[in-house]
Amino acid sequence: MTNKAKEDAEKRNAAAVAKCLAEHTFPPKLSGWEFFKSIGSPKHVIAPMVDQSELAWRVLSRRYGADLCYTPMFNAKLFAKDVKYRDEHWAGLKDGLGGGGPNDRPLIVQFCANEPEYLLQSALLVAPYCDAVDINLGCPQHIARRGHYGSFLMEDWPLISSLISTLHKNLPIPVTAKIRVFPEAEKTVEYAKMVVAAGAQILVVHGRLREMKGHLTGVADWEKIRLVQEAVGHLVPVIANGNILYHEDVADCIEKTGCVGVMSAEGSLYNPAIFTPGHPESWRLAEEYLTICDELDTKIAYVRGHLFKIFRPSLNVHVDLRSDLGLANSREAMWEVTRKLKERLIEDEEKSRASGESFEGRKDEQGFPILPHWVAQPYFRQPMPPQEAKKDENQEQEGNATATTASAKRSADESGHRDSEDHTNTTVKSKKTMSEAERNRVKNKKAKYAATKCQNEKGCNNAFSATCSFHRCRGCCRQYQREIELYDCPPHGIRSMQKEMHIRLPRVDSDEAIGGVALEGMIVGSSAASSVAPAVEGEEQVPKPAERCLIL
Repeated sequence: MTNKAKEDAEKRNAAAVAKCLAEHTFPPKLSGWEFFKSIGSPKHVIAPMVDQSELAWRVLSRRYGADLCYTPMFNAKLFAKDVKYRDEHWAGLKDGLGGGGPNDRPLIVQFCANEPEYLLQSALLVAPYCDAVDINLGCPQHIARRGHYGSFLMEDWPLISSLISTLHKNLPIPVTAKIRVFPEAEKTVEYAKMVVAAGAQILVVHGRLREMKGHLTGVADWEKIRLVQEAVGHLVPVIANGNILYHEDVADCIEKTGCVGVMSAEGSLYNPAIFTPGHPESWRLAEEYLTICDELDTKIAYVRGHLFKIFRPSLNVHVDLRSDLGLANSREAMWEVTRKLKERLIEDEEKSRASGESFEGRKDEQGFPILPHWVAQPYFRQPMPPQEAKKDENQEQEGNATATTASAKRSADESGHRDSEDHTNTTVKSKKTMSEAERNRVKNKKAKYAATKCQNEKGCNNAFSATCSFHRCRGCCRQYQREIELYDCPPHGIRSMQKEMHIRLPRVDSDEAIGGVALEGMIVGSSAASSVAPAVEGEEQVPKPAERCLIL
């Protein structure tokens, strides 16, 4: 950017700030620990999750112990330029009906951005209705890669510094940031120092790498979070994110990281009462959430997604109601499914009690509590495979493929030789007579064959698309998405769920959501067991693609 362009941008920023200050009154701007204390020193925080931390969900979460909530992640450029986008994602912005009202504070609004000017314009629009504006630097989803935001800014420190400092210098309320960690602890600490030096007044650290998402979600690294806390915690409050499966994990995380608070994303999605001791019945939480949604006129897609997560263990038992919930296109229909499931779950609980069955003190082989299907509980993903083992496996596959290709070539050479002896027209071109370009093509074909074999554990000889999120062919990918109830593969997305609902499971999560954002905070490392791979973005989740975590 030229000096002239910079001067013009600064003038536009100054004009936008002056307009905002003329129309609204703001209290004195606080920083760091003073700001943190002014909003009640929040210990329990609900993460920003695309289309999943909407107003109704925040209201429910606050009833069960959440001290601070974030909005879903908004796209700063679209929020600044597109009135339709703004009205859709924050209805009633000017009167606070979409958030920021007396029952929705303290509140932090999160944006993804890569242009400081648009970020400031959007932040000024929401500044009168929230306590701070957060910059998403953690979303690991495909949509964040395409849009160049979230965790895909991690290597561009000058841009990150510019985004934060622009808000810090111009916005009448504080700016905060949410980051992910690097593989190297030292680089993570330096990164955190840079973010704080640029002006972030609260720092949330998600203890997972950018690559740890979806089916590769692994255990968050609390040790790296602890190192960040020790490096910058005297300057600004540091909040930990990751590995919160049960209520007991909150105290464990604070003790081991030294952070002042804990943020939960997917843990709260499957149990909105995660910040409260005990395990409430899922149907009670669902009824309470639906009542709030009736009052706030919440979008049907948001409601359906939340009910699928709250009822997940129950729907694994009463599978016939999955389709009913997937096809429900009104809150009345969702109420009806909830009533049906409630009756069955109450009956299940009574039968269990009558039979003398007890779940108290029961644990699985990994040390996690065994809970009945009628209570809210976490969802576990498969562990992230060890990277070294994965590398060795790939090398072995390449070696086998090379041997197979060499064998095939020998057969072809022999066949060609026999054909020539039989005076046929078949000619086999020897490697010596090939041009360099032809030899490279053969070499690339070998490598491609080795790298694209379908990873279906049941055995499949098909090749998979290089863009498939799950390393499977089209058929296997779709089947796998149904099995894990996570639709996070854009090339093999399932777009006709309602039309084929009689033979398919309902599409619970879209491809942007899981942030997502989202979805950005799932989880392991409970006090019951120090490591287990979590289940579910989502963050960034988020943002789903259409699982708009994300939980970037």
